[in-house]
Amino acid sequence: MASVEAAAEHERILREIESTDTNCIGPTLRSVYDGQEHGLFMEKLDGRIRNHDREIEKMCNHHFQGFVDSITELLKVRGEAQKLKSQVIETNRRLQDDGKELISSMEELKQCRMQQRNIATTIDKLTHCLPVLEMYSKLQEQMRAKRYYPALRTLEQLEHTCLPRAGQYRFCSIMADNIPKLRIHIRDEAMTQLRDFLESIRKHSDKIGETAIKQAQLQRSLDSSVSTQPRALMGRRTRKEAMVAAGTESDGQGGSPVSEQDSGILDVEDEEEDDEVPGAQDLVDFSPVYRCLHIYTVLGLRDVFENYYRKQRRKQARLVLQPHSNMHETLEGYRRYFNQIVGFFVVEDHILHTTRGLVNRAYVEELWELALSKTIAALRTHSVLDQDNYSPIPVASEQEYRHYTSQFPLQDPELDKLPFPKKLPFSEFVPKVYCQIKEFIYACLKYSEDLHLSSTEVDDMIRKSTNLLLTRTLSHCLQYAIKKKNVGLAELVQAIINTTHLEQSCHYLEEFISNITNVPPDTVNATKLYGTSTFKDARHAAEAEIYTNLNAKIDQFLQLADYDWIAAVQGGGALTPSDYLIDLIAFLKSTFSVFTNLPGKVAQTACMSACKHISTSLLQLLLDSEVRQISMGALQQLDTDVRECESFARAGPVAGFQGDTLLLAFSDLRQLLDLFTQWDWSTYLADYGRPTCKYLRVNPHTALALLEKMRETGRKNNVFAQFRKTDRDRQKLIDTVLKQLRNLIAQHHA
Repeated sequence: MASVEAAAEHERILREIESTDTNCIGPTLRSVYDGQEHGLFMEKLDGRIRNHDREIEKMCNHHFQGFVDSITELLKVRGEAQKLKSQVIETNRRLQDDGKELISSMEELKQCRMQQRNIATTIDKLTHCLPVLEMYSKLQEQMRAKRYYPALRTLEQLEHTCLPRAGQYRFCSIMADNIPKLRIHIRDEAMTQLRDFLESIRKHSDKIGETAIKQAQLQRSLDSSVSTQPRALMGRRTRKEAMVAAGTESDGQGGSPVSEQDSGILDVEDEEEDDEVPGAQDLVDFSPVYRCLHIYTVLGLRDVFENYYRKQRRKQARLVLQPHSNMHETLEGYRRYFNQIVGFFVVEDHILHTTRGLVNRAYVEELWELALSKTIAALRTHSVLDQDNYSPIPVASEQEYRHYTSQFPLQDPELDKLPFPKKLPFSEFVPKVYCQIKEFIYACLKYSEDLHLSSTEVDDMIRKSTNLLLTRTLSHCLQYAIKKKNVGLAELVQAIINTTHLEQSCHYLEEFISNITNVPPDTVNATKLYGTSTFKDARHAAEAEIYTNLNAKIDQFLQLADYDWIAAVQGGGALTPSDYLIDLIAFLKSTFSVFTNLPGKVAQTACMSACKHISTSLLQLLLDSEVRQISMGALQQLDTDVRECESFARAGPVAGFQGDTLLLAFSDLRQLLDLFTQWDWSTYLADYGRPTCKYLRVNPHTALALLEKMRETGRKNNVFAQFRKTDRDRQKLIDTVLKQLRNLIAQHHA
């Protein structure tokens, strides 16, 4: 029973071995070896192998003949395959040989197609880029030719049309970044040309005015001639043709005589004859102003341009309306003055009619009113100024005194008490100017009668007009009279006295205006007169001129100074002041005696300014680079002159100084001279920098420069100094002090 089961198990294992993958046969074989009958299993396995071998043999015997036949056929096919292989190789060789040219041609075709595409792309890109480059080249040429308005148009076309089509290229980016800079450059160049234009018309206004006046005279003579002759109905004739017609056409044919209007300088553009009077455009090139106007309009800055042009022309108008310093000396001066005014308005009229809105009629009328008022006032006031003798008015009787006090509100109780004959403090200029101002106020009142204004409006108009008269016309005339050449100190002193009295009379003018307008001066928003500031400014200008003229006169005396800078020390006797200084002090004494009628502060300032100028000038003489040597004898002479100046200051040439205040003007020079003449270097070096230093005002650099000049004197003049012990010691002492001074300067500089 067990053997049967073992046989069945072995059969199962064999079937499993036959049907199972060899990778999974391990567990099956293990089950065989785990049993006790593996020998029997091996017998069965051998039997099963023999059975399979017999089946294989049968199968092989059954298919052997077919196999042999297949091998025979295969051997036959091998020969044919060899032939076919040879043919294929030969065919491939011939194909490769024949295909080389084709491949080469195909490669060439490929390259050509690629180049063709690249060329097409390049042509397409160049089609968009060339206009940019051409436009930019055109722009550069226009910029070089200074044709800025076409350049601006080209710039706009380049920015808005050409560059967007070109694409994103580096040169396009550079151009785009450069466009704002080019706009600014064009704007600045246009403004530069405008400034040149304004300068040109300023220079040529005299010639333009002269030409316009000549042309107006020609036109009037032409009108008077043509008015007696018929005039052709068709076509426009030049003035020369009209003059010919006036002399030849006497048969009375044509219409009624009508004279041409006087079109002024602008009509000259229709005249082409050589003997015609040139017009404004023949004397001045107006293209810069047109070009600048167009450029600023394109840039959106027309308002800026208009404001700038009008502002500059207003400034030029004020310059033109300001009389020349020598205008009143000759008739030619007046002629030139009027020519400039006419020339100015001829140019403005030309601009008015050839531009759209750059200037308007109201602007020209405003300038004309300004010119009219300033011209009339300047001529009238200058006549008063030129006739004034800058001397106090002598009064011999009560009648004369009342005559002047009726013209000018003089309030001086002390003067009233003086017996006749006596002198008024001011000159003829004061009552005449005061009366002219009152006449101007009356004229303003008369002008306002037909304007239907209220009393307050009339008062305001009169006050504002009077302010314009005071601040513009009268102020300029006073400044001119004060600053013109050949005005002496006596005239300047009288000018200060005159302006002082006019300043004090301003409140009387306020009352005068209030009386004629019936408007109280304390009314709310009432305009105040600026006369006080006008006369005060004129007085300050006169004071400044006094200081300047006084210093200039002092310089004339100082130019006569002739110091012997290498003079030896005098052994005995006191030194005397230099001749030029004696004359200078005498001049100052006589001058300051005239200042008694001046306000105290003015006289004191003039005196202090003169003393400071003398002290500074003497110090500059010491430090002059042309003075290379200075001896102790020269310093002693200068010390004597300074003592004379101090004596003059101590005497009080002008009242009002407290103590020795005026001596302070010479303190810097005094301390420097004391330091050298007393040779007090130990004190100076020891106390330098302390507030209580004896030589506080001595600058070490100044002392060093002066000491070096003294050392040069010792070296060059003492030829045998090395043989004299005193000279050698003095030279060593100077060198020692120089070294100490340099160390002192270096320490404080550090």
